[in-house]
Order: sequence, then structure tokens, then C-alpha cells
Amino acid sequence: MQAEHVEIIATISTGHRAALAYGTLEGHPVSGEEAFIVHRDDDGNVNLTPRSLTRAGWGPWRGLFPLILIAQRVYRRQYLSALRRSSQ
Repeated sequence: MQAEHVEIIATISTGHRAALAYGTLEGHPVSGEEAFIVHRDDDGNVNLTPRSLTRAGWGPWRGLFPLILIAQRVYRRQYLSALRRSSQ
């Protein structure tokens, strides 16, 4: 299995909220940070808020950055879909 060149930089867990943030390391296709925040409201609804601050990485990934941004959107939709299925 190949490592994903990231480092966890923060985790948060409170009554109705949990979050994970990571930063990329050398060798990752992009340079930046990404966070996933899961929140349960008073009615029991679960919401996921993904946040990304990324820019093109170095080397061969630099030219592929526009495609990587599209891949990020696809993965976000998959995360949201998985959350919907698990909360039903």
C-alpha cells in the first residue's frame, strides 16, 4: 500500500462536532491543507463540511492541477453520498 504524503495537523471532538485537518507533505499531488468537519444539529441531522486550501504541487503534478481539482470535487461528492447512506 502506498502512503498518502499527508500529516494530521488537528483533530477536534466536541458534543456535536468532530473534525480532522491534514496538511500535505512533499510528494503529494497538491500543496495545502484539507479539513473535514462533521456536525450533528439539534434535530439529529448530520452535515459534512469539507474545506480545502490547495495549490499546484511540484514536479509532474503541476501540469495536472486542473484535473486534480476535478478529482477533489468527485471525491467530495462520494464522501457526502457515503454520509447520507450511513445516516439513513
